[in-house]
Amino acid sequence: MEDHEYEQDESNPPLLATYKHLLDGEHRRLPLGVVAGDEEDDQCDLPVIDLAPLLLDLESDQQTRNNGGSSSAACRAAMVRAASEWGFFQVTNHGVPQPLLDELHGQQLRAFRRPFHRKLAPGDGDDEDQLLLSPEAYRWGNPTATCLHQLSWSEAYHVPITTPSPETKTTTATRRVIHEVSAAMSKLARRILSVLAAEHGPPPETETTTCFLRLNRYPQAPGSGGGHGHGVLGLCGHTDSDFLTILRQDDHVGGLQLLLDDKDGGRRWRTVRPNPGALTVNVGDLLQAWTNDVYASVEHRVVARPDRERFSVAFFLCPSYDTLIRPPLPGKTTTSQVYRNFTFGEYRSQVREDVRLTGRKVGLPRFRRHVSPSPASLTHQLS
Repeated sequence: MEDHEYEQDESNPPLLATYKHLLDGEHRRLPLGVVAGDEEDDQCDLPVIDLAPLLLDLESDQQTRNNGGSSSAACRAAMVRAASEWGFFQVTNHGVPQPLLDELHGQQLRAFRRPFHRKLAPGDGDDEDQLLLSPEAYRWGNPTATCLHQLSWSEAYHVPITTPSPETKTTTATRRVIHEVSAAMSKLARRILSVLAAEHGPPPETETTTCFLRLNRYPQAPGSGGGHGHGVLGLCGHTDSDFLTILRQDDHVGGLQLLLDDKDGGRRWRTVRPNPGALTVNVGDLLQAWTNDVYASVEHRVVARPDRERFSVAFFLCPSYDTLIRPPLPGKTTTSQVYRNFTFGEYRSQVREDVRLTGRKVGLPRFRRHVSPSPASLTHQLS
């Protein structure tokens, strides 16, 4: 996409003007080897898990559960293995209706197609369906970016999860579909969390009011050529500050990358190949700490493309701010307590402070009990 084409689209946020100093001249490209392209060797397929046996087990009577027990156990074991070895996996037959996801995508398109100045202004008049997507929920770019590695060529709506009041007389299309998708993804995330936490004691409690849905758009990035072009980051590398994330990726446009261990002992970015109809699940920082590094909260990012825009939806499963994240005491599965006890509120505050001071999130290393243990690493070796 050429620069003038980007600027002529009035729905786009002023990313080009804001980050022009980072994109010009010798800084135009990220170093070779940092940004993976469309080459086959740089792509990977995540473990795919059919949740039908698990959902049948959870929703059926005792006799049905007994008959399908082995399939359900295999499903649970597959999730535990994927969360331990990859930190990411995809699920099918997940219980979130496809027509509902398609309807949300339509509302998402409508919201992001509005002129940029209207995204910053309170809804009025013909914007009734957009009242939920307020200026306070709208984000774009990365205000603390000082280099290409910190650039986020994207815009998003961060929508807090709320329960509609019985007194509400009218429910807009946007409000209804966001509530229904959030409820379905929340139910799915809690079920998966209960499975992953089963071997580590009672599952941690979550709190609806701290969970949120994020609607993402990654505009076409400036540059010429196809594929990932100059390697402009749509979302800079990070881990998620939650228990679990449920992600609906774009069915056809890739861009999600994971930082994975290489068979040669190094680490490199690998692009996740889209899997239409599947939802992507990833472990968050809180679950890694809760399980004493048994599960891995893997660094990931999104690369924006010059040939097309990309959309996604993410649901973040979180606890209340005063919930104590208490890793298990040393026992049969661990020899030491890797992290000190901390609250979710304390964790969020530390992340914000690090981003403010350094431009990047530090995350779990801030809360390690000892300096010597290394962060959780993936045991899966890339082929």
